[in-house]
Amino acid sequence: MSRTLIDISVAIDNHTMADPPMMKPEINYIGHERGAEDIVAMFPGLKVEDLPDGQGWAVEEMKITTHNGTHLDAPWHYHPTMDGGARAITIDEVPLEWCYNPGVKLDFRHLPDGYVATAADVEAELKRIGHELRPLDIVVVNTSAGAAYGQPYFLGKGCGVGREATLYLLERGVRVTGTDAWSWDAPFPHTAKKFAETGDASLIWEGHKAGREIGYCHLEKLSNLEQLPATGFLISCFPVKIKGASAGWTRAVAIL
Repeated sequence: MSRTLIDISVAIDNHTMADPPMMKPEINYIGHERGAEDIVAMFPGLKVEDLPDGQGWAVEEMKITTHNGTHLDAPWHYHPTMDGGARAITIDEVPLEWCYNPGVKLDFRHLPDGYVATAADVEAELKRIGHELRPLDIVVVNTSAGAAYGQPYFLGKGCGVGREATLYLLERGVRVTGTDAWSWDAPFPHTAKKFAETGDASLIWEGHKAGREIGYCHLEKLSNLEQLPATGFLISCFPVKIKGASAGWTRAVAIL
């Protein structure tokens, strides 16, 4: 049986415009020559020229958050509790069964930046693609942010998914969702404007906060979603196991 693997992750680097300045990752690349010096220091009597071509190992030192790059958010990120009061699970506690399942793509690229998708929007798109949600389907949202990744305006691009729409998915057994935008919610600049106009704090992070009622995970900063069909593929998104953490990086892959 033939299969196609599509990388739906982004790389972490020092230059891409993908996060606010205070979250920018820093990678220090240590080359083979420096690595040779480190090896020599560990083996008394060894000289650099004793190593093959005088070269050692290459390693990297990183200053990074668990929310840089493509990552899976755990319920603990959204709130200390989930499922109506139980302690929210951290990324090392996320059931592996959630992270390898049939994928469903909702094409919301036509929705304007800052728009908050509703349950009706989700229902209409599911009807358009002819799919009935099943428990543990992984639902990813293709927004206009995907095409803007790496551009200075990326953080303000794409629609978000609101509380009502998120709960629509969760009530049908979905436990992992995803987006190619910076956040599952609408970009903060748009939400800040609405909050200034209304004073309604419930608008802030409303999709994330739905996890207080039903615990779930979501993927952020996915890529290449435009290459996926609406259905008929699997998604693998196992997170790095970081004790007690709010998120973990993942090499998310779609398998057709």
